[in-house]
Amino acid sequence: MCGIAGIVGRESAGSQPALERMQAALRHRGPDDEGLWRSSSNTAAFAHTRLAVIAPGPGGHQPMSSRDGRFTITFSGEIYNFRELRQELERKRAAFTTNSDTEVILHGYQSRGAEFVSRLRGMFAFAIWDEHHRTCFLARDPFGLKPLYFHLAPDGALVFASELRALVASTLVARDLDPAGLGGYLRTGTVPEPQTIVKGVRALQAGHTLEWRDARVTTRQYWSPRFTAADPTSNHHSDTVRAALLDSVRHHFVSDVPVGIFLSGGIDSASLLALAAECGHQHVRTVSLALPGSRDDEGELARRTAERFGARHAECAVDARAARELLPQYLPTIDQPSIDGFNTFVVSRFAREQGLKVVLSGVGADELFGGYRSFTQVPRMTAWNEHLAWAGPLRPLGGRVLEKLAAGPRWRRVGELLQQPPTISSTYSTFRAVFTRREASQIAESLGVDAPSGGAEDDEPRAAEDADEVSRLELTRYVRNQLVRDSDAASMACGLELRAPFLDRVLFEVAAAVPPAVRLSPAKQLLRDAVHELPPWVMGPKRCFQFPFADWLEGEWREVFAAVEARSPVPTGTWYRQWCLLVLKDWMERMKTDVC
Repeated sequence: MCGIAGIVGRESAGSQPALERMQAALRHRGPDDEGLWRSSSNTAAFAHTRLAVIAPGPGGHQPMSSRDGRFTITFSGEIYNFRELRQELERKRAAFTTNSDTEVILHGYQSRGAEFVSRLRGMFAFAIWDEHHRTCFLARDPFGLKPLYFHLAPDGALVFASELRALVASTLVARDLDPAGLGGYLRTGTVPEPQTIVKGVRALQAGHTLEWRDARVTTRQYWSPRFTAADPTSNHHSDTVRAALLDSVRHHFVSDVPVGIFLSGGIDSASLLALAAECGHQHVRTVSLALPGSRDDEGELARRTAERFGARHAECAVDARAARELLPQYLPTIDQPSIDGFNTFVVSRFAREQGLKVVLSGVGADELFGGYRSFTQVPRMTAWNEHLAWAGPLRPLGGRVLEKLAAGPRWRRVGELLQQPPTISSTYSTFRAVFTRREASQIAESLGVDAPSGGAEDDEPRAAEDADEVSRLELTRYVRNQLVRDSDAASMACGLELRAPFLDRVLFEVAAAVPPAVRLSPAKQLLRDAVHELPPWVMGPKRCFQFPFADWLEGEWREVFAAVEARSPVPTGTWYRQWCLLVLKDWMERMKTDVC
């Protein structure tokens, strides 16, 4: 796990200071080692900062070049099937000099070109320079677990990095807000890719590759989530899914350093611990958050689960005062504004203090196995909106009035819903919205920005079943744009690698063949059936590392948000709307004086 950056298509000696600034901005992602490289043609330069997890010795140093010097790679992530791929390549006479997964990618690209990306199982973002053809190839993993941002300069030069702050630190990118990115953030609480909050910078989308050649870039999608329901009469779905879960967990333990688990009081992380024990990993280290005195405290449940499976457990107790003291340390770690990530930062910081470098997280299970209210609410709201079609133009007219005059955020979102076509996609956008389109425009205007009020809509094919379509939207919007991005930023800010076994391409393709009536059955029944070792106390309501912000805002945190609420051009009303504006205000202030 690392930080990567590069400048391609510009005289690299003159770009050295910019590259060094990018490397410095990424040092928190890789505190163990770093390297700079310049091509012999002087037209490409890479930077790397390393968190040593696989082949932690000198053999894993990057950037790494092929023996003939033609190909050079800078790589962030982990390839869990690298040993199998290495054996295949060795049978084709590839000669390896290290035990790293980085060299496997390098040889694989040498052998099969861009096609090799589809063979990689893991999380990754990398760039490979081909000195012979003077091309640069970039790739990002299927679920977007590892970030990768790029800027194509007016002269055709390509600048890329693992984080937005590194691109801004280079001074090759202007510190200008992107209106569409701002609008997307105000709508959803995160910036939807491929947009970013900085003008002229784009995210390489999940499951995509990019090739730079002759000052032009070409992107290609190599994978996207597709649901292909198999025989609905099969009685073996839980066995099939269990085998895929065990296979994913087994691969996610591939590491040359110990692997721990973020353990909450719920089913997802408990499943990971149970499956790890089944795979033979005994006495796994687990870390948890406890919230003393809060009704949301999961500490006792996590302790019981850890004890059940023989884990070595450590607990971080956090109350309103402790969290408030940590807030000033967290805010500067935010790469792009987001309403999520603080809880991950706190538990990641604690895990790193406990000596861990790698942890597994349960992120992705709710989206794959139907753990959210959206799976029932979005189809129901869509059907309700469709039934109101008899009202003709009165429906959107009533919606505009309601959105403008309703007292609470919930009813203003209902007003917005009535103005939208009755589709799963448009209903989902309203269901997940932080501010309505009208409110987002008002806030942007108060900041002096004429921002579009909508977010980026994907052009992926719609799933055949409504429930599968909700799952697809959760995976490609909420997970991709918020959960995994914030998890990466918050954990890497602490020098910690976070892995997500539920967001595994092979596991997804197995689960996607299960009919939605089974896969998305209430209370994640399929997951419960597949992991039969789960103790009864994790079978209750959904649990996760969620801070009781609503309660804290009534007490210790009240004055933290007072100024934000007073300056807002629209009523805030809820903690997450106040948090959204607080994060944006802090990020914009740092944008003027810091790298981001």
